[in-house]
Amino acid sequence: MVNTRQACTLLGISDSYQMGIFRILAGILHLGNVEFASRDADSCTIPPKHEPLAIFCDLMGVEYEEMAHWLCHRKLATATETYIKPISKLHAINARDALAKHIYANLFNWIVDHVNKALHSAVKQHSFIGVLDIYGFETFEINSFEQFCINYANEKLQQQFNMHVFKLEQEEYMKEQIPWTLIDFYDNQPCINLIEAKMGILDLLDEECKMPKGSDDTWAQKLYNTHLNKCALFEKPRLSNKAFIIQHFADKVEYQCEGFLEKNKDTVYEEQIKVLKSSKQFKLLAELFQDEEKVLSPTSAAPSGRVPLSRTVIKPAKTRPGQTSKEHKKTVGHQFRNSLHLLMETLNATTPHYVRCIKPNDFKFPFTFDEKRAVQQLRACGVLETIRISAAGFPSRWTYQEFFSRYRVLMKQRDVLSDRKQTCKNVLEKLILDKDKYQFGKTKIFFRAGQVAYLEKIRADKLRAACIRIQKTIRGWLMRKKYMRMRKAAITIQRYVRGYQARCYATFLRRTRAAITIQKFQRMYVVRKRYQCMRAATIALQALLRGYVARNKYQMMLREHKSIIIQKHVRGWLARVHYQRTLKAIVYLQCCYRRMMAKRELKKLKIEARSVERYKKLHIGLENKIMQLQRKIDEQNKEYKSLLEKLSSLEITYSTETERLRNDVERLRMSEEEAKNATNRVLSLQEEIAKLRKELHQTQSEKKTIEEWADKYKHETEQLVSELKEQNTLLKTEKEELNRRIHDQAREITETMEKKLVEETKQLELDLNDERLRYQNLLNEFSRLEERYDDLKDEMNLMVNIPKPGHKRTDSTHSSNESEYTFSSEITEAEDLPLRMEQEPSEKKAPLDMSLFLKLQKRVTELEQEKQSLQDELDRKEEQALRAKAKEEERPPIRGAELEYESLKRQELESENKKLKNELNELQKALTETRSPEVTAPGAPAYRVLLDQLTSVSEELEVRKEEVLILRSQLVSQKEAIQPKNTMTDSTILLEDVQKMKDKGEIAQAYIGLKETNRLLESQLQSQKKSHENELESLRGEIQSLKEENNRQQQLLAQNLQLPPEARIEASLQHEITRLTNENLDLMEQLEKQDKTVRKLKKQLKVFAKKIGELEVGQMENISPGQIIDEPIRPVNIPRKEKDFQGMLEYKKEDEQKLVKNLILELKPRGVAVNLIPGLPAYILFMCVRHADYLNDDQKVRSLLTSTINGIKKVLKKRGDDFETVSFWLSNTCRFLHCLKQYSGEEGFMKHNTPRQNEHCLTNFDLAEYRQVLSDLAIQIYQQLVRVLENILQPMIVSGMLEHETIQGVSGVKPTGLRKRTSSIADEGTYTLDSIIRQLNSFHSVMCQHGMDPELIKQVVKQMFYIIGAVTLNNLLLRKDMCSWSKGMQIRYNVSQLEEWLRDKNLMNSGAKETLEPLIQAAQLLQVKKKTDEDAEAICSMCNALTTAQIVKVLNLYTPVNEFEERVLVSFIRTIQMRLRDRKDSPQLLMDAKHIFPVTFPFNPSSLALETIQIPASLGLGFISRV
Repeated sequence: MVNTRQACTLLGISDSYQMGIFRILAGILHLGNVEFASRDADSCTIPPKHEPLAIFCDLMGVEYEEMAHWLCHRKLATATETYIKPISKLHAINARDALAKHIYANLFNWIVDHVNKALHSAVKQHSFIGVLDIYGFETFEINSFEQFCINYANEKLQQQFNMHVFKLEQEEYMKEQIPWTLIDFYDNQPCINLIEAKMGILDLLDEECKMPKGSDDTWAQKLYNTHLNKCALFEKPRLSNKAFIIQHFADKVEYQCEGFLEKNKDTVYEEQIKVLKSSKQFKLLAELFQDEEKVLSPTSAAPSGRVPLSRTVIKPAKTRPGQTSKEHKKTVGHQFRNSLHLLMETLNATTPHYVRCIKPNDFKFPFTFDEKRAVQQLRACGVLETIRISAAGFPSRWTYQEFFSRYRVLMKQRDVLSDRKQTCKNVLEKLILDKDKYQFGKTKIFFRAGQVAYLEKIRADKLRAACIRIQKTIRGWLMRKKYMRMRKAAITIQRYVRGYQARCYATFLRRTRAAITIQKFQRMYVVRKRYQCMRAATIALQALLRGYVARNKYQMMLREHKSIIIQKHVRGWLARVHYQRTLKAIVYLQCCYRRMMAKRELKKLKIEARSVERYKKLHIGLENKIMQLQRKIDEQNKEYKSLLEKLSSLEITYSTETERLRNDVERLRMSEEEAKNATNRVLSLQEEIAKLRKELHQTQSEKKTIEEWADKYKHETEQLVSELKEQNTLLKTEKEELNRRIHDQAREITETMEKKLVEETKQLELDLNDERLRYQNLLNEFSRLEERYDDLKDEMNLMVNIPKPGHKRTDSTHSSNESEYTFSSEITEAEDLPLRMEQEPSEKKAPLDMSLFLKLQKRVTELEQEKQSLQDELDRKEEQALRAKAKEEERPPIRGAELEYESLKRQELESENKKLKNELNELQKALTETRSPEVTAPGAPAYRVLLDQLTSVSEELEVRKEEVLILRSQLVSQKEAIQPKNTMTDSTILLEDVQKMKDKGEIAQAYIGLKETNRLLESQLQSQKKSHENELESLRGEIQSLKEENNRQQQLLAQNLQLPPEARIEASLQHEITRLTNENLDLMEQLEKQDKTVRKLKKQLKVFAKKIGELEVGQMENISPGQIIDEPIRPVNIPRKEKDFQGMLEYKKEDEQKLVKNLILELKPRGVAVNLIPGLPAYILFMCVRHADYLNDDQKVRSLLTSTINGIKKVLKKRGDDFETVSFWLSNTCRFLHCLKQYSGEEGFMKHNTPRQNEHCLTNFDLAEYRQVLSDLAIQIYQQLVRVLENILQPMIVSGMLEHETIQGVSGVKPTGLRKRTSSIADEGTYTLDSIIRQLNSFHSVMCQHGMDPELIKQVVKQMFYIIGAVTLNNLLLRKDMCSWSKGMQIRYNVSQLEEWLRDKNLMNSGAKETLEPLIQAAQLLQVKKKTDEDAEAICSMCNALTTAQIVKVLNLYTPVNEFEERVLVSFIRTIQMRLRDRKDSPQLLMDAKHIFPVTFPFNPSSLALETIQIPASLGLGFISRV
């Protein structure tokens, strides 16, 4: 408000006029609140003393009665007379609103006139700046005349805006001679013609306003008759006859015709104006209406050509005498149209600029953005159309000089030419490679959208780097200068301050000491005097008070004793009466309540009996909660037990300590008695001392003689000792020499044995990996042949079914994968297979059983076990060799012979595999050549070929069986031959050592024996010493704990003794309560254990009863049918449902196909992985297997496992290209395999199980063979997953790792002389290093969501990184333009980003980094120096992962790009070849990108309890029930 008043004052409006403006505005607001009451249909009145009208009249200075009269009446003037006519309520309201608008319009014109006068200048104006603020496009639920005018103005302005934008663009392109194609844009001239043309909407509206009885309805009918079905932009609503729809440029708008005529007329009665003019108290109001004639009309233009800033003047309904101009007869629409035409003329004569304001939301809420509303406003403002027109061309443009001065930073000195235009062209060709992104005009450069931002980013990066360097230097210099100045000042200040503080502190100490001395004596005197006075007074008071208190206490105790006796009898009587009443009431209430609850429970049971499914839904998760509560109870019971044990141990220690103290007391008493007895003995001992003194004299004389003899003996012994010492020194020197020789021999032996051990272990690991790889390759080949066999089988079935007239439809659940185990598994069947093939018709074959394939897997496992036993035998031999510590002669490796034999057998198997392929191809050719119904007949040639092949395969199988037996016998004989060899080598080693030691004689042998005995004794002493120390430490710890416990018990005892008698009783009661509660808990635990044993016995009884029932059924089968009919049928034993679940799922045999269909074939991995627990299908299948095992139904187990494996294969065959599907089933297959291992009952797999999980182990079947089948299936899925990964990553690798410049500006200029290669970035535009990392993140997140084992994820990541490294290196070796120093740096940076990804995912120990080692060494080879012999030596030692051919190829392809690089000399390459001549590596140049590492599946047990697993309803497994 203050700012508004200051602005008015600045423009020359005085304070009185400002207050007048505010009074007029307030009066307009109060006038809008005036209400009318209708007397009848044609008249109305204003309530007496109406407050809003009174305030309005007071503010305007007019009479209340006069204004109230003319608001409800109007004057009609004829040629002869004048009439006053009342008006209706609706006309009165319209007249009130018109008067308010008229006052406001005059006030607005008055303010505009004053503003123009204040801003008027005498200087002639050649140009001006005008601001036009208009409403945007409006569309509401109810749209009237106001919205129609606003949208009409927006149509005109949008047309001018489109023409302006298009014209500017076209003129600019034509001027600069830029190739330009005309762009169509929306032309809204038809909509404008519909509104303002002849017989348009405005013309019809003005015509209807002139009619005497014109109304909104008649006007609407005229609109329908004139424009409906004739103009495409005009429509009629279906359910209304008083509305019409216009298709504006922004949207369709429906206008309601009601009120259009009245608003177009906008009638203001002259009598009301006269009342306002008659105001004498308010000068400003009179000025407004006096200057009304001077206000510029909308049809007259301002002198300067500007549109006046005034609202359209509202005219009275009846013109005054003397004013007969057409000006006052124009309607609002006509005036609006004229004003709009003048505005468009002004805009066309000026240079317009546009600002578009967009509201984020319609509610004015902060931080809220309505996207749909914003887009609607952008479309309504024409911004989207403008963007489309601008983006189709070149929206950004620079002159050559501006571009040069702006981007001079990006140019080098040699790039700057005298011709600025050519300089800009050269720079742009380097910065923007796509020439379609810019065009060169005569004076300007035109850019496509986004190119200027790209150039600004490059410029900002360059300037930022320069600024940082300047700032770094200047700030460093300033801070160093400031620091030195501050340091000097701080040292000076510190010196003076510390001196002053030290002097002050010394003075303070002296004064403090003197004050303390004075205070000490003064306080002592005061306190002593006060104490003596208080002591005398206190003693006198205590004497009197204690006597008084004792007398009162006696009287009170006497009264309390008597009152207690009275209270005891009264309270007993009252308690008995109250108890009897409450007991009766409680019994009655219990009866009523129990009856009510029983009725409710009965209703609930009836409802629940009708809707069991709802009961299940309501109680989902209750079992888990019960199990959790049960676990919590068990944990609390365990805690109570531990606390009880601690308490009992404390009681025992306390009792032992008290016993020990009692014994000490008794011991002290005994010692006192002994002291008394000792005094009596002293007298007798004194007599004995006298006798002993006499004997002492005799012994002294004898001692002298003995000492003389001892001196002689000592002299002789010293001579002997000196001789022995000399001999000992000689022996020591010999001993040290022997020790040194023995240590040298032992060190040499250990080093040689360790080297051999390391080499043999490496060789065994390589052989094991090769065996695993070959096995997995054969498995892959087996699956491929299996698929081909299925295809041939389908073709044969089709050929059989062709000649039949009818079409036989198979069941939808029947799958062609029903017999997934194909030709390669059929050939392992027994010899009767060909005979069975002859007996059965060729049209229909029974599905193969899983046992055929399991036999082959069992043989493979036996071979692997034999291989493992041989490896263990080799380890034992190495331990024996180390224990002997002697040289072992090199002997021919037995394992090598075995491996050679096994490799020969493998080669034979591979040749047989090829033979089978050829035979299969022949069979396929025979089938394709003869497409007749007789092909599958028993005498057909294809049938004969098949029989011949099967017979040859069965014979070959028998030969292989015999060879396996021979191989096993040879292995056993080799094992037996190894042991005597080891003993012989050990004996020869010992004989050699003894032969060497014969020269030293018997002394060395004796020394060796003594040395061994000394070592043995020393080891025994050390072990005894350690055990003794451990015992001492344990005893000390026990003593310390007993002492602490004793102290604590003594403290508790002292505290109890200090308590009063009532507290002691409470403490003893508390102790007794705790003891009883602990005993109660123990009894509860024993009861629970007994309950568990009872449950187990019940389960065993059920199992035994079931077996007895089966035996009885078997016996009943032997009885004749007549006997069976006579006997009553035995009822089925239905097991009662236990309280808790056993982790099993029950299903019917006929629902097996439905289970496989819903759980495997039709399951969507995305929903399961996100919403449910990982591996849920595997857990469900295993729980079904557990139930079949619990029923001891081997047929059900075999059928379920076979259907499961076939279903998984079918899903992978159908959706094998989807990574999520393959990953999902790989993780579920592995989890199913781990479950079979974890609950198999084998001790090796039960280490990590809980006791509850051990109870869930399989009891009746050993599924080890099926585990091998699932392992092979998992290997096939893994190989398929690797192929999917390879297909996804293959198109990304070259572009992201080699071609894309992750570090901008490193590559520099392309090497000259190379042929132009199309970049994959230009072709694809998306594959960068970030794309590869995003894809890796996607793979990793999907595998983690599916719950894949961490070790398996590491193997997948290792395979992915190998593919990336191999493909990148192969492309590097084949492209000369990639072999440069800068490309090496780029590759190193990309590899570091991949390593960073491994660190983020904690996968550095997965071996993935090692697979990139060849690529890293190739990048290093591109960056190192390549001149001298030292460089050649460094390259040879560095590039150990690259082959010689690869190193030489990279050096030959190396191409210098910049000035500091040089080509590699031929002599240097020959030096490298000479140095790498002795290296043994493959001559192959390219890496095998299709290589797949052998995969392993380490055992990973699950901690999830089976009984807690819930089956979601989304899986559609309602036919399965939990057991």
